[in-house]
Amino acid sequence: MHDIRAIRENPAAFDAALARRGDAAMSSELLSVDEARRALIHAAETAQAEQNKASKEVGAAKARGDEAEFERLRALVSAKKAEVAELQEKAKAEDAKLTDMLARIANLPADDVPEGADEEDNVEVSRWGTPRETNFETKEHFEIAGVAPGMDFATAAKTSGARFVMLKAAVARVHRALAQWMLDTHISENGLTEVQSPVLVRDDAMYGTDKLPKFGEDSYQTTNGWWLIPTSEVTLTYSVAGDVLEEAQLPIRLTAHTLCFRSEAGSAGRDTAGMLRQHQFEKVEMVSITHPEHSDAEQKRMLRCAEGLLEALGVPYRTVVLCTGDMGFGARRTYDIEAWLPGQNAYREISSVSTTGNFQARRMNARFKPAGGGKPEFVHTLNGSGLAVGRCLIAVLENGQQADGSVDLPEVLTPYLGGKTRIDPSGALV
Repeated sequence: MHDIRAIRENPAAFDAALARRGDAAMSSELLSVDEARRALIHAAETAQAEQNKASKEVGAAKARGDEAEFERLRALVSAKKAEVAELQEKAKAEDAKLTDMLARIANLPADDVPEGADEEDNVEVSRWGTPRETNFETKEHFEIAGVAPGMDFATAAKTSGARFVMLKAAVARVHRALAQWMLDTHISENGLTEVQSPVLVRDDAMYGTDKLPKFGEDSYQTTNGWWLIPTSEVTLTYSVAGDVLEEAQLPIRLTAHTLCFRSEAGSAGRDTAGMLRQHQFEKVEMVSITHPEHSDAEQKRMLRCAEGLLEALGVPYRTVVLCTGDMGFGARRTYDIEAWLPGQNAYREISSVSTTGNFQARRMNARFKPAGGGKPEFVHTLNGSGLAVGRCLIAVLENGQQADGSVDLPEVLTPYLGGKTRIDPSGALV
């Protein structure tokens, strides 16, 4: 959510920031509604004052026996009361209109975000690991002999339709091991607090984390009004909604492993093979609630948490900073980590780490009291995948595949797999 006062003070800067995203100027339209709203509020306050004045004079007229003046003033009070109600209703409507307009405008990019139109203009900032050379043709995850028995797309389609998968046996166990290992790493090494959060939320939680009103079609809603979360960013971030925290409580660093649900609206025909893009998937999420002065450093810290997981798994990756035209709606700056997938001979996104500044905090009124005194300030919120479990599974399977169709698994998973280290060509964990 944007601060209308900041737009009033510097409308040109607001429009220039929107232009960097490729969005049209909005300040003139916003300020027009804001001016109408403020004029109605002023008119209502003026009419209220006139009503109050007339109310005081009614008794005096009655006391001195001036019946004509008494009736005139009584009629005036009644008229002013109706006028105040009408003006307040109109002001309320303009306020709702302004709020809705502001809620549909994307966050403004940080000054250091590179300008660009789409993913082709993203800028690589680092790279780790070297894709291994093989003397055999690498396959996509679902084509690997030892993996294919553990990925049942046909049965999932029978029960649920397209973009679902049933994981079985060794593959299901590796998937579960990845999630457990990620959580344990975040808790024991990265200093995050584990949360077991709901996957059903109310409108307020989706709105406060900028998923509504603009992107309702991207998520699923139940018949009684709950929303299935697209990620636990929603529940973890909204956990501080309406709070006024003590500065000493910051930063708050949370992690959760949950099911996630996305309609994949607008992605028809993309990544239909395999389990890269699913309606239901699992993710280990990281969320930080920070002091505004520390949010940029916190984003770098969160990025390293996610990168460290891939390094421990031995999966080559590259990190890119998204350009202005490719950033998500609520992001002020986003880093994507792209894992190397040999089967596609390409780097594909496995984590996004974003700072929203105070964009979400304004929507959900999350603030903190400065230690030195003064008015409460809005916190900054950050979120990042640490990691998307299904995509991580794909990366582990494809990078570990062998010529005979077996898969060598990362050593860090061995304790979670009962000492087993491989999936053999038949699909057994050995």
